[in-house]
Amino acid sequence: QVQLVESGGGLVQAGGSLRLSCASSGRTFSIDVMGWFRQAPGKEREFVASIRRGGSTNYADSVKGRFTISRDNAKNSVYLQMNSLKPEDTAVYYCAADSRYRLVTPEYWGQGTQVTVSS
Repeated sequence: QVQLVESGGGLVQAGGSLRLSCASSGRTFSIDVMGWFRQAPGKEREFVASIRRGGSTNYADSVKGRFTISRDNAKNSVYLQMNSLKPEDTAVYYCAADSRYRLVTPEYWGQGTQVTVSS
């Protein structure tokens, strides 16, 4: 099993920045890809970004150029730097991880952290 714990959410004005962190523990050696999803009120959970152990990244079109995902394999952690935030970025952000190479239906989920962007 793998446990994921997010931190770094909060309230920010439009145009501002936040950095989310996700620390993993347990059988972390089994994890290849880590990343982030988000769920806004009344909407389905959606993919945001992912990064493989080797460093290759993937982003949703809605966040390209504004969000940057990074990873520290030594610390078993993944980060999401969010710049130029918009009110539509408001959501609960979930860390996810999987032993496979893609985050389609992740094996592991964090509990989520709220990000609120005010206009």
